[in-house]
Amino acid sequence: MLLVLACVVALDQLTKRAVEHSIVPGEEHRFLPGVQLVDTRNRGVAFGFLPGDHVAVTVLIAIALVALLAYFARHAARRLMWLPTGMIAGGALGNILDRVRHGSVTDFVKLPLGWPPFNLADASITLGIVTLIVLVDASRHAKQ
Repeated sequence: MLLVLACVVALDQLTKRAVEHSIVPGEEHRFLPGVQLVDTRNRGVAFGFLPGDHVAVTVLIAIALVALLAYFARHAARRLMWLPTGMIAGGALGNILDRVRHGSVTDFVKLPLGWPPFNLADASITLGIVTLIVLVDASRHAKQ
């Protein structure tokens, strides 16, 4: 779990710094068909939801992170539970580091159809939650 967490934080921070040093805020760079790279600041949680006071958001995220780690501690023996825990915790920690340093989070991946820009930490959290749900559901079905 700690290795996944460390990899997510490292990749997240490296990509954010690369964007901050190569893209001027307000510019858009074509990356892939339908995908733009931008440099925006987000004061909300993942994908720009719940914008507001970054201290309150950081405390809310920290509480959720403690709850996740407590869940992991109780269910660590479950197969692959370390993977989504590391993904979610790494993503949360990556964004918390930005909030502490800058008061906001750097988002840089912009998809079409008005989807809010996001970063690797947001993607890791989202994929981690989906993976966690699949693992919990599979574990529940295995017990039946």
